Amino acid sequence: MSRSHAAEIRLIGIEGIPEVSPGDDLATLIEAALAAQELTLEDGDILVVTSKIVSKAEGRVIAATDREDAITRETVRLVASRAHPGGVTRIVENRQGLVQAAAGVDASNTPDGTVLLLPEDPDASARALCSALRQASGALVGIVISDTLGRAWREGQVDAAIGAAGVIVIDDLRGSTDTFGQTLSVTQAATGDELASATDLVKGKATGMPVALVRGLPRLVVETLDTPARALVRRPEGDMFRLGTDEALAQGFAEGYGRGLADARRGHRAAARPSRVRLRARSSRSAR
Repeated sequence: MSRSHAAEIRLIGIEGIPEVSPGDDLATLIEAALAAQELTLEDGDILVVTSKIVSKAEGRVIAATDREDAITRETVRLVASRAHPGGVTRIVENRQGLVQAAAGVDASNTPDGTVLLLPEDPDASARALCSALRQASGALVGIVISDTLGRAWREGQVDAAIGAAGVIVIDDLRGSTDTFGQTLSVTQAATGDELASATDLVKGKATGMPVALVRGLPRLVVETLDTPARALVRRPEGDMFRLGTDEALAQGFAEGYGRGLADARRGHRAAARPSRVRLRARSSRSAR
């Protein structure tokens, strides 16, 4: 779709959402908090919800005396691991297909002795929440579920979309033209991540405000709920940063050593095995 200019965008932090417990109805809690702020959902509104309260509502709080064990259980693939004075940081691909530090396992904003795991299926969680809020409000709204991610080449962390429903998470500008009339060939704006990161400016990590309302971008809100944030995850064949530097070097060395060893073994077997020509010559002499 073409990206029309938004003259004004409002980011509104939603206050008054209580501590969420397993089984809580997030749609009802959000509706009540909006009403207390005298806000009514309108067509084109987008709600960005932190993954923490989704995980809590879905019972993804587990007892864990050792956070590292929980990280290991949630890890599908190790991307990079670095030791430092404070311990070891692991960048991994987790069960949700996301690459992030500690597999998204979080020990903040949860009681001592417990950790929070990410929602089992963040896109499914977003669809359920979006459907409930649309039904309750009668408005065509969208949902983004956000979580904190680090970034290659950049210090600090930002919030990114890990689940979405009813929101265009990639604004594909390929084929459109820029202000000089030149055709854009690669530009795809990660609008899901932009929404998540922008609303973190009003939500924050220590404010007790896990939901924000975005108003002024109705072009990103669509009827279908099938707009998965999973589409933002780069596929392996296009991932130029699939391993950390040390891990890539170690893998390359191991693969090269393995191939060299296999070649050497094949060469040894070939040298030890008489050629067919020599075997035929010996057979002829024996016959005479």
